[in-house]
Amino acid sequence: MHLIAEWFKRHFGNQQVVILVGLLLFFFGVVYFFGQMLLPFFAGLVIAYLLDGMVKMMTKYGIPRLLAVILVFFGFMLIMFFSFFWLVPMLIKQVTQLVQQLPSMISEAQMHLLQLPERYPHLVSQEQIQEVISALRTEVAQLGQQILSISVASVVGLITILVYLIIVPLLVFFFLKDKEMLLAWFTRFLPRERSLAVQVWEDVNRQISNYIRGKTWEIIIVWITTFVVFSFFGLQYSVLLSLAVGLSVLIPYIGAAVVTVPIALVAYFQWGFGSEFVWILVAYAIIQAIDGNVLAPLLLGEVVNIHPVGIVAAIFVFGGLWGFWGVFFAIPLATLVQAVIRAWPRAEDVQKQQAIDPPQDPGQV
Repeated sequence: MHLIAEWFKRHFGNQQVVILVGLLLFFFGVVYFFGQMLLPFFAGLVIAYLLDGMVKMMTKYGIPRLLAVILVFFGFMLIMFFSFFWLVPMLIKQVTQLVQQLPSMISEAQMHLLQLPERYPHLVSQEQIQEVISALRTEVAQLGQQILSISVASVVGLITILVYLIIVPLLVFFFLKDKEMLLAWFTRFLPRERSLAVQVWEDVNRQISNYIRGKTWEIIIVWITTFVVFSFFGLQYSVLLSLAVGLSVLIPYIGAAVVTVPIALVAYFQWGFGSEFVWILVAYAIIQAIDGNVLAPLLLGEVVNIHPVGIVAAIFVFGGLWGFWGVFFAIPLATLVQAVIRAWPRAEDVQKQQAIDPPQDPGQV
């Protein structure tokens, strides 16, 4: 018990550390308990954070901030318009086609499975194949129920999306336009002695801004390149699959492996084990190799200097806490944890500070 008390006193005797821990617990608590309710607010905040870099770049060239905000916001609305009226309908169309084709895919898969005991009688038995088919039917039935529940709730989801399409752009505009005023108002509620928290924020802000900018370009380049390649080979659902490949770069190592499965399945059911199947997988492997060995190091460099084990651990931990969004922001959150660890006062630093500023005797005050 004495050792625990000494450790606690050594690490939390510093006022700056207490303030930093308090702020972190407060923000994590708000996100964890109120994240669902404040989702439009957080979405607008993240988008404004992304667009603010472009506003800063334009102001460096002498453009007034208000004009820069208007121009950047106008470009953002054009992208939203393009996404809502072309990309989203195209994705919905291809998802619908894929769902309609699933029964024929499953029937063909069952036919191939039933032929396995004849080809490899010493490896696979008829009973094992029947168990696999029964499991597939159960999974398909559950998938059908989930799709039905989604379609029943589609009206509510559509209303929610329409509300978000109005609220989120408004929040983005005001976050960009009144950034300085909002920051000044927010900092009024923070403790004055917050140098350690400011140090952590500056480190995180520098790394995350560079990371987000690099990842955005990486997603766009990988998405467009993959779409061109898939369209050249005539692969079905090229828009849907290329978008999945582009977004997979957000989840290092795991994303590329997961997206390989639907690409291989769609290519197989379209061409079988033919030359087109081999070429599409070779082209996809080349894209992944160029992305991992050339594009990502070129765009990101040493922005996020986190070990692969730490990245995978962050994906599992934050994904377990916040689901998809936890996986989406796993690396920025891991960067925050790394910045806190880097800025955390070491034991020798605390001892030196105590030697310089020894605690006063209450009787002498």
